[in-house]
Amino acid sequence: MRLVIARCSVDYAGRLTAHLASATRLLLVKADGSVLVHSDGGSYKPLNWMSPPCSLVVDAGDDGSGTWTVTNKAGERLVITVEEVLHDSEHDLGIDPGLVKDGVEAHLQALLAAQIETLGDGWRLVRREYPTAIGPVDILARDADGGAVAVEIKRRGEIDGVEQLTRYLELLNRDPLLAPVRGIFAAQEIKPQARVLAQDRGIDCVVLDYDALRGLDDAESRLF
Repeated sequence: MRLVIARCSVDYAGRLTAHLASATRLLLVKADGSVLVHSDGGSYKPLNWMSPPCSLVVDAGDDGSGTWTVTNKAGERLVITVEEVLHDSEHDLGIDPGLVKDGVEAHLQALLAAQIETLGDGWRLVRREYPTAIGPVDILARDADGGAVAVEIKRRGEIDGVEQLTRYLELLNRDPLLAPVRGIFAAQEIKPQARVLAQDRGIDCVVLDYDALRGLDDAESRLF
């Protein structure tokens, strides 16, 4: 991973245009090719970013000032104009062991895999923890028409979960034996912003009832 702290401005051109005026920011270039622009606020979310697959072309002088141009497969461009470099370092983080899911999240995955027909009649499970180059997708299934579906499961569905599933889908759709692969983002609760982002990327959202999957929700005993 490359970490650069620099005074820079940023321009994005794609489905819309956006401009970040000159300020001191953290630029991250990850091993998977993604480029992220962070400020010192805003929690974990970058101000702007480009997800892989994308290419980075750096046109810079000896002092590091110059232009970074990041282009993705859709032709969208992120142009970072670096005015002054305050820090520039590279670190090999190695292979990440991956996130260990909490008990509820892991149990949701096991329950949904065992009851994959919850997602639709005629569905069948291909595999849990289906491997990709950047980590395993929770469930790979086939729908009633035989189409491949990648399912990412969260206890609470937020934007970062949608981004994670998007990256899995980009990789899975490169496999001619699977493509086309569509995505389902499943959680006990899905935040409105995450739902909007998922819909924009053609990903379906499913709200999971944990008690129903465990067989604790008896519809016949309800008063209403």
